[in-house]
Amino acid sequence: MTLYQTALTLAVDAHAGQIRKHNGTPYIVHPIMVARIVEAAGYTEDVVSAALLHDVLEDTTVTAETIETVTGTEVLHMVQALSEEKGMEWRARKALYIETVVAAGESVWAISVSDKIHNAESLLAFHAEVGNQAWSVFNKGKADKIWFEETLLAALQKVWQHPLLEQYAALVQKMQLLEA
Repeated sequence: MTLYQTALTLAVDAHAGQIRKHNGTPYIVHPIMVARIVEAAGYTEDVVSAALLHDVLEDTTVTAETIETVTGTEVLHMVQALSEEKGMEWRARKALYIETVVAAGESVWAISVSDKIHNAESLLAFHAEVGNQAWSVFNKGKADKIWFEETLLAALQKVWQHPLLEQYAALVQKMQLLEA
């Protein structure tokens, strides 16, 4: 199997039974969509594979050791940089995520922004269906969600210029305009 196939198999197994909280679709659709965005932007198989696994450490029981054994150290390091410390207070956790992502380099930037692009597109579609109730599925409301998106975007704009970042900026602007 290729690295991509191995990562996909691990992601499918890891996210089995999980659903997206806003629309009830199988969770695995999200990492697959993130990987497609990364792949369409021209990134390598390692980066696409890490995109498939970007939520595995923080949202499943799969260990870092398993990821490293199955996909290698480079993929593991990207996944670790994208994984949040769930035990922390929300704003501190998000600030640490931003700091870690910015320090990690372009491959991680591409996965993080692709993740946020897919999340924003999903939120905008969900908001179009249910209106202001869309914000209730998040741990925090609109103000905190927008704070995080704006802060991540501003931090990455200082170090990176890329069409993915431009797409993300446009989606952040659309989210800002949504009613709370």
